Amino acid sequence: MNNVENQLNLRHELKKHFGYDAFRKGQREIIEDVMRGENVLGILPTGSGKSICYQLPAKLLDGVTIVVSPLISLMIDQVKHLKAMNFKQVVAINSFMNRSERYTVWNQLHTYKLIYLSPELLQQDKLQRKLRQLQISLFVIDEAHCISQWGHEFRPDYLKLSQSIESYGNPPVLALSATATPKVQEDIIEALGRKGTIKHVHDMDRDNIAFYIQHVNDDSEKLDTMARLFKRYRVPTLIYFSSRRVAEDVAHELSNKLSYQIAVYHGGMEQHDRVTIQQQFMNNQLDIVCCTSAFGMGINKSNIRLVIHYHMPPQMEAFIQEVGRAGRDGEQSISLLLFSIKDIHLPKNIIKKELPLESDITSVFKRLFTLFSSNQSLPEQMDERAGIFQMNEVQWRFMQYQLEKHGIIKKNRIFYDQRNWQRALHKIIEHRNSRTHLKEQKLTKMIHWIQQKACFRKHLYQEFQTSYATPTSLCCSNCGFSWDEWNPVQTTIKRTEPKTWREKLQEKLLHGDIHETT
Repeated sequence: MNNVENQLNLRHELKKHFGYDAFRKGQREIIEDVMRGENVLGILPTGSGKSICYQLPAKLLDGVTIVVSPLISLMIDQVKHLKAMNFKQVVAINSFMNRSERYTVWNQLHTYKLIYLSPELLQQDKLQRKLRQLQISLFVIDEAHCISQWGHEFRPDYLKLSQSIESYGNPPVLALSATATPKVQEDIIEALGRKGTIKHVHDMDRDNIAFYIQHVNDDSEKLDTMARLFKRYRVPTLIYFSSRRVAEDVAHELSNKLSYQIAVYHGGMEQHDRVTIQQQFMNNQLDIVCCTSAFGMGINKSNIRLVIHYHMPPQMEAFIQEVGRAGRDGEQSISLLLFSIKDIHLPKNIIKKELPLESDITSVFKRLFTLFSSNQSLPEQMDERAGIFQMNEVQWRFMQYQLEKHGIIKKNRIFYDQRNWQRALHKIIEHRNSRTHLKEQKLTKMIHWIQQKACFRKHLYQEFQTSYATPTSLCCSNCGFSWDEWNPVQTTIKRTEPKTWREKLQEKLLHGDIHETT
């Protein structure tokens, strides 16, 4: 089949299975390489339809497509969307499943064409044995920047994906992301062990998003600014915070000032509550979500008009990812960053505490030697291990991966070799310092961008691409942007009938908020 026939055939399949008349920029080229069995890295802007790059091949290939996804809410949303489009052979295996559901799915794995998993679940021995019995035709890493951004710290199972791929017979690999510098692109390819990967890298700037940076004195001024803005504009809005507590406090304050539907979303909440909030926002039942970076990845909501950063992100990549959730329908949308010089200490403290200190790492080795000398094993539970070494779970995940990598521990056993321990201690401290220094550099670049006087759009994308698109209408606050120029269509929130007291009570009983009384 020649190239023209192949393109026409793929377009026919796209229409047949997903109802789209044509491919978006970058999709077809990636899919063609995937169908030829190549390893591919695709960098496409947020909202460009990256998921089609593996969903269509999943329909067309003979075997199973595995998709590694970072968030349960993202998996659930994509599965729901696919089933609504009559793609029934899809499943997300996650902690939401009860034992009976998981047992049923595991015994029917061979009937699915598309299986969503987290990197952590993928490391479970029982599931690995099940997956090795299948013909895996494509292995996908969605939001692949997480390998570089999270894998070295609190989600080290991302760095074990190459082992999983090898154990499944080395199927073709597709890694997808919306934001990845050339350095991050190489980090992804190296971590996956896929030299010679074909790269399809497209510009990630969005010409329908305007950038407004407002310098403020304190949190009180931030709150007043947002309250005035929301009285003028009622549009679907995300407000990003670096602190869970502040997100909750601001949501409460805004609720008192506005007659809007406002919710909080962060990683410390129950998974059920997080999924519920995401679905309510998707269904236009919420005006504003006050959230941490845990919210929004892969969310398929086209009419988000305003993304506010109450706290500045620690790096440009995170900012571009979060801003990119606005205006997916191509309509004019705004990014507002509220910057106070007092905010700088917050990301600095997060970076400082994210990884164990050098003294902490040394203490771990001393404690391990004590355990080894007394012929003791490590506890099996993650939280118990973290407690023994007086670390939080994020710090211990980093340490555990490094100790396993250097052969110091395996499962719950400790392997002592003085020369290897000395070498490993040096290497782990060196890696820790390198990661911390990298994060500090990224934060410095973010601060410099906020404080520079030239066009924000031009300088935002410099590290990622050689040019940027001319904005469709509004550019940025350094190029004369005025709120008077923005006239978005006001969104009507779907209202449901008021709940009866019986319904409210039933909800609380289901959530376990009311205990048995006499």
